[in-house]
Amino acid sequence: MAKGEYLGEFELVVMLALARLGGEGYGMSIHDEILQITKREVSIPAVYVTLTRLQKKGYASSHLGERTSERGGRAKKFYCIEPDGAAALRRSREMLDRLWDGVRLEVIR
Repeated sequence: MAKGEYLGEFELVVMLALARLGGEGYGMSIHDEILQITKREVSIPAVYVTLTRLQKKGYASSHLGERTSERGGRAKKFYCIEPDGAAALRRSREMLDRLWDGVRLEVIR
């Protein structure tokens, strides 16, 4: 497999958060899911940059929701996992599972 067929660490985190949200979420909901589950502080711009990169790879897509008055008439941009993204998630998980298989975490001197 070529390097580009696996997700990078933060790409994996963002895609898993998106998957946890039912395969459709918007930037802030993805950010909040990452923070809630991982307790990892991440910047909102980092989430959006990663979502843009995932779209360029064909792993995610986006669409605009309805305009809401609470957002000043603006619509939320929702992100969806594409079939190629789901396949990349599976490949990454399988690779990590193979790496973890047989690992014993003890101090080696």
